[in-house]
Amino acid sequence: MEWAHVLVIILSVFLAIFLLLGIVLVVLLIKVTRQIKSVAGAAERTALKFEGVAGQIAAISSPLAIAKTIADIVIKAKSKKR
Repeated sequence: MEWAHVLVIILSVFLAIFLLLGIVLVVLLIKVTRQIKSVAGAAERTALKFEGVAGQIAAISSPLAIAKTIADIVIKAKSKKR
């Protein structure tokens, strides 16, 4: 057997190994990408829930602030009359 044949066999083995490693890495990359996509979806849903809660709090706090201001005005007006 000549050196050229030995070299071809060695290179073929390394090529097969790198091909298998490439396939495994691509499969792992696809799995990680799917996990990232699910985490991003969960984060988006959570952000939307917090946005809804913040909107509700803003809707409640606005009338409360107005009522507090009116109550303060009434209290000051009563204290001035005395």
